[in-house]
Amino acid sequence: MKYRILGCLLLLGIGSPPMTARRVVGAQHAAPLNMTVTSLRDTSSPSALSPRDSALHALNRLAYGPRPGEVDRVAAEGVMHWIDRQLTPGKIDDGALARRERDFRILDYDRGDLAGMYAEVQRERRERKLAANGAADTTVTPRDQTARRLAGQFQELAVVRAALSERQLYEVMVDFWTNHFNVYFGKGADRFLTPDYIERTIRPNAMGHFEELLIATAESPAMLFYLDNWESVAPGSVPPAAMRVRARPLFGRRPNPFSFPPRDPEQQDSMRQRALQRAPQGINENYARELLELHTVGVDGGYTQQDVIAVARILTGWSIKRPQQGGDFEFHDWAHDGGEKQVLGLRFPEGHGRDEGLRLLKMLASLPATMHHVSWKLCQRFVSDDPPDGCVDDAVAAWKRSNGDIREVVRAIVTGPDFWAPRNIRAKVKTPLEFVVSAVRAVAADPDTTPRLAQVVARLGEPLFQHVAPDGYPEMEAAWVNSGALLDRMNAAVALAAGKLPGVIVTADSGLGAAASPDDIVAVVDREILDGTMSENTKRVITRQLADITDPGQARVLAIGLALGGPEFQRQ
Repeated sequence: MKYRILGCLLLLGIGSPPMTARRVVGAQHAAPLNMTVTSLRDTSSPSALSPRDSALHALNRLAYGPRPGEVDRVAAEGVMHWIDRQLTPGKIDDGALARRERDFRILDYDRGDLAGMYAEVQRERRERKLAANGAADTTVTPRDQTARRLAGQFQELAVVRAALSERQLYEVMVDFWTNHFNVYFGKGADRFLTPDYIERTIRPNAMGHFEELLIATAESPAMLFYLDNWESVAPGSVPPAAMRVRARPLFGRRPNPFSFPPRDPEQQDSMRQRALQRAPQGINENYARELLELHTVGVDGGYTQQDVIAVARILTGWSIKRPQQGGDFEFHDWAHDGGEKQVLGLRFPEGHGRDEGLRLLKMLASLPATMHHVSWKLCQRFVSDDPPDGCVDDAVAAWKRSNGDIREVVRAIVTGPDFWAPRNIRAKVKTPLEFVVSAVRAVAADPDTTPRLAQVVARLGEPLFQHVAPDGYPEMEAAWVNSGALLDRMNAAVALAAGKLPGVIVTADSGLGAAASPDDIVAVVDREILDGTMSENTKRVITRQLADITDPGQARVLAIGLALGGPEFQRQ
């Protein structure tokens, strides 16, 4: 089997010697292969789209790919009617997904519950380390296991929702905003703050107004912690708690002032000094910089370093109530810089508090530079890696008309001429998440609640919620297409078709009827899996690979795997 797959890859044009040794699913030994990407270039240029072509394009870009028979259903319904329904997700019945979500216990925990569990895990680890005199400890306690299982469920839930939801465009938008307003799941308190961030900040606002989404992310404990704004204070600020430090009561009681020895004022002062030393010492520009560069006006938005400093000053005091306990957003008057500031030429008078932060965010949300920057990114997601100016202009015009209604901005993009232009059909390469989910949907596979399918996405290069930098995972083809990545995708595709991909149940050839000859199998796979987009070269290559396989079932499985891993399926 290994040589059959490797030979097929070479013939398809997505591999040529020499030489990088990588494992192919089912192979006993590594085999040399160096992947190239020329075959991913789609040179077709259809002059017009049929109803089925339009439905396939919409399902590939506005959803995570079609399920069996879905292209025909959308074409019969009318693609524009389907798009209208997708733009109002609350009206779409998603009961099947809701029932599946009940199996994910992570949804039963709020951030306080998760914070408590994380604190107990850390305490147990410290105690074991102390008992072992600092020696390495690999013990996994029941609480450890629960915490790890919940973290895995959090990542798997994103894959399951993308695969099973009827509200496909909504799930695509959740993924878009998750990257636009990225936080890193692996940073300290964000281990227990990030699930709440996705559930209560991103998801409720994914199809609302941009201004509301921007404010919600700015006040999110996960974002405040990730970009350190919770520790940003006006220089010289003193937290009230630091001035109230007293000697620790004995056995929980307040010491008797007449006891011997009397309370030591010098010790109290020392404790107060230590508390002050641990307190934040000044403004932190991290969030202010990313707010301007990534979230709103963009790197070319005309701001200066002085604007960054002024934004950081405005947002001093935006903090978290007990972050290690999963606390809510809290504004600290004592930490706020109440002086006058100026941002992008707009004056913020002295004497204001949290209100000037809200004024700043609303102002940023309404700036033409923000409209252009975010619209450009949306056009990049839905239309082309290099978005046409006309697409961006249409999106900005819709933004202005609707006061930043995300649904109307998306509607302008996906109903505009650039979205349907032949040059933009199948012009984008799928990210690892899009590839895995679209493959699962293509063969009607059923994902389970273990983290294994999310781990497949991670092995292909996109560990969910684990992008360290604040810019989120990239949308550009160059970030995902390389020799090793394409071979890894082929491995995953062949494993899925064979029912051996961890985390899913699939009967891959159940929809292929009684096709037995190589020509018939390829024709059915092209129709049912690739919706007629298979190139003549791919047909010839797969037909040749099936020629000496006598078992029709095995031949169908191999054909499906090669089609899913081949060049046509990588594009959307």
